[in-house]
Formats: sequence, structure tokens, C-alpha cells
Amino acid sequence: MFILFAVPIGLALGFLIGGRLDRLADLRFEWAWLAVTGLAVQVVLFSSPIGDSLGGAVGAAIYVASTGAVLVAVWRNLSISGLPLVAIGAISNLAAIVANDGVMPTTPAALAAAGLSPRDGFSNSAIRENPALAPLTDILAMPSWLPFANVFSIGDVLIAIGIVLAIALGMRGPQTA
Repeated sequence: MFILFAVPIGLALGFLIGGRLDRLADLRFEWAWLAVTGLAVQVVLFSSPIGDSLGGAVGAAIYVASTGAVLVAVWRNLSISGLPLVAIGAISNLAAIVANDGVMPTTPAALAAAGLSPRDGFSNSAIRENPALAPLTDILAMPSWLPFANVFSIGDVLIAIGIVLAIALGMRGPQTA
């Protein structure tokens, strides 16, 4: 949910730097269907009875595959301003997920700071003792008073900054020398 804040921030910044919303239509994001499919799979996986019914290994495999699919779509579009940061963040997240058997670890303190409690069933953020690549995991938290408060990683921060840049600079139109 942390990344959702990037869209309105990107739009606001775009307007502040003289951009126009209609210029976003000029961005040519190739393989968008792959990114949308990967994200849709994650929405179903983490917010439906289907995801809750999956075993850990099946859920983990789907999580890794859907994250990889989004990364492939982002990689295909690295020429768009901001997307190199999105790719670095996605690689960071994928590395942490793969290193921890298909789960993004979090801490009890981070969950508490976001006003959350551990979830039953398969979850995108789960408490793990001594996780691999701990600095890359969901150790940061949005304050619980914010809408959609959640835990997040440094990879999520990079993804959000990249999205803000892609939107704001995309609203400025093609960059010329």
C-alpha cells in the first residue's frame, strides 16, 4: 500500500513543475499487460480467500513468479525516466523474498508501528526470526493514523520514488537535449 501514495505525489509534483496530465499518454510502457497481470495476481494472493487457502510453498512460488513478472515488464521499459529506480527497488524486494523462501519478512515492531497484527494464512509480510538480507525486508512502517498504513522496505521506497519521477517527468513530456 505504501507505493499507492506515489501516484498522487507524482501527479502533484508533475503539476508543480509545469507538467500536463495529457502528456502521460505519450509514455510508451511496453508489456504493460505483464505488469498488470503480476500485480493483479498479488492482489488476489494477499487479499482474498484464495490466497488464504494456499499452502506456504504454493503461495511463495506464486509471489516470486508474480514479482518477477512485474520486474520483467519494468526492465523492458528502463528508458522511461524513473524506471531504473523502480527496477533497483524491485530487484531488492525480489532478492529479499527469494532469500526468505518466498516471504517478505517483517518485524513485530514494524507491524505494531503500522497498527497491524500478524495475519493468518499466506501473507506478503510475515514475521521471521533472523531473516536473510534483513536490511532489505519490511522493517519500516507507515504511521497507523495514515490511510492504508502498512510495513514497507527500502526497495518499496525506491519503487515509490521511481514512480513519482516517472509520473512527474512524464507529465513534462519528452526530454530534449
